[in-house]
Amino acid sequence: MQKFQSMSAKVIALSSVAAMAMGLQGCETGPSAKESTSGLPATVTGISQADKQQGAKAHPELLAEFGGAVSGPQAAYVEAVGKDIAVRSGLSNARGDFTVTLLNSPANNAFAIPGGYIYVTRQLTALMNNEAELAGVLGHEVGHVAARHGAKRQKAATRNSIIGVLGTVLSGVILGDSSLGRLGQKVFSQGSQMLTLKYSRSQEVEADNLGIAYLGRAGYDPRAMSSVLESLAKQNALEARLRGTRNRVPEWASTHPDPASRVRAALSKAGAGATGTINRDAFLSRIDGLTYGDDPKQGVIDGRNFVHPDLRLAFQTPDGFYMVNGTRAVSISGQSGKAQFSGGPYDGKLDNYVRAAFSALGGNDKQKVSPKSVKRVSINGLPAAYGVARVNNGSGEVDVLVFAYEFAKDRAYHFVTIAPAGQSSVFASMFDSMRRVSATEAAQVKPRRLDVVTVKSGDTAGSIAERMAFDDARLERFLVLNGLSANAALKSGGKVKVVTY
Repeated sequence: MQKFQSMSAKVIALSSVAAMAMGLQGCETGPSAKESTSGLPATVTGISQADKQQGAKAHPELLAEFGGAVSGPQAAYVEAVGKDIAVRSGLSNARGDFTVTLLNSPANNAFAIPGGYIYVTRQLTALMNNEAELAGVLGHEVGHVAARHGAKRQKAATRNSIIGVLGTVLSGVILGDSSLGRLGQKVFSQGSQMLTLKYSRSQEVEADNLGIAYLGRAGYDPRAMSSVLESLAKQNALEARLRGTRNRVPEWASTHPDPASRVRAALSKAGAGATGTINRDAFLSRIDGLTYGDDPKQGVIDGRNFVHPDLRLAFQTPDGFYMVNGTRAVSISGQSGKAQFSGGPYDGKLDNYVRAAFSALGGNDKQKVSPKSVKRVSINGLPAAYGVARVNNGSGEVDVLVFAYEFAKDRAYHFVTIAPAGQSSVFASMFDSMRRVSATEAAQVKPRRLDVVTVKSGDTAGSIAERMAFDDARLERFLVLNGLSANAALKSGGKVKVVTY
C-alpha cells in the first residue's frame, strides 16, 4: 500500500527513538502460565489455537503499520536468533511455532503477540552490539507473552484507548478521549489497539528477568539485557538533548518506563560476574549494510524538513516542533500544538476532501467535527484548501484545522492540526512550506546505511565519527551507536559501526 493512502492512517508516534518501545504485544487468550518455584512462569506445553488465530489475524496489520518485513540474509539471521531464544520460554518447543520478523521501521521497537509472532525493527537491531543483546530484546518480548501481561492489561484498554492513530493521539486535546478514540476502534483490531498500552514498571522488570533467564538457558551472557537497556537509555537521552527541551517527546509518546531505571536492576539480576557468549563479531558482520533511519520509500526526516522522493513532496515544520515518521503518516508535535500529515481518497474536489478529513475525526453525531466553511488558496503553485472548526474539549477551546493540497487530479494530501483556540497560526509556516520536489532533488535523497568498519592503527573515536552521515553530534551519535563511553580507546583490528550514505 502506498504511504498516506488511508485517511485514518495510523501514526507510530509511540515509536520514536526517544520512546522506549521494547515490550509491545497483544492480549493472550491461551492457558495461564503458573509461576514455578524460581519465580518464573512455568513451562507452557504449547501455543493455543486461539492464540495462533489471533496472531495470524494481527500479523498482516502489524507488517503494514511498521513498514513491512525486511528480507534477505539479515532477516534470516534475526529469525534464527529469535526462534532459538523463543523456545527457551517454554511457550513451545517447536521452532516452527514461532514467526520472527525484522521490520523495516526507523523506530526503536520490538514486540511479540499471541501465536508465536515476534518482531524487532531494523533501527533497534542497529543499536545493538552483539547477538546476546538481540536475543535479550526478543526474549524480553516473549517474556511479556509468557507472563500474560497483555491479558492483565486488557481491562486497562477499556480505560486508556491509546491506539496510536491521529484520533487518539489528539483526542485528549480535542474531545477528552471520547469519540475520536472510537475512530481507531473502527479501523484496527483489538490486537493492534493493545500494542500501544503501557506496561507497568513491575511488568517491565518481570519481562527483563524472564529475558535474562532465557539468555542463561541459551548460553548467552545474561548481562546483555543490562547493556542493551543502557544503550536505549543513552539513545533516548541523546535524542532528547538534540531536540531540545521544547522538543522533548511527551509522556503520551512513550509506551514504557525509562530503560535507565532498569539498567542496574537487570545487571544485578544477571550477576556482575556472569559469563556466556555474546557473538559480537558474528552479529556485526550479519547486520552490516542494514538501512539506518528513514527509508526514502517512506519519506525522510532531516531536522525540521520532511521530503518524500517517491511522492515528490516536501515541507518544513515550525521551529520547536519535531516529527515522527510512521509507515502511513507523519506525526508532528510541540508544546503549542500537534499535527499529522497523511493522505486519503481524492475525487478531484478539494472541498469534499477537506470535509471528509473532518468527518474522519468525528466518532458520532453528538461530537461531530466540521468546519463552518472551506477556503481555497494556492501554495507554491499547488491548489489548496483549508477549514477550521472550534471544539471544546472539556478543559477549554481548541481549533482543529485541515489544510489540503492537490498534487494531481486523483491525488491529494493534508495536515490535520490541533492548537489552542486562536493559535492555529503557529502552523502557518508549515502550511506555506509545502512544495513539489523535482526529479533531480528526489534522486539526491539516499538512505543511510550501517557500515561495519575495522579499526586501524591511529584511529580514534573522534576520527571515525567524522564519517557519520549527520550534520551534528557525530561523536555523540557514534559513541551511543557502539555502546562506548566518552573516553573509550578503540582497539586496532576491532570492529565498530558507522552510519554512512
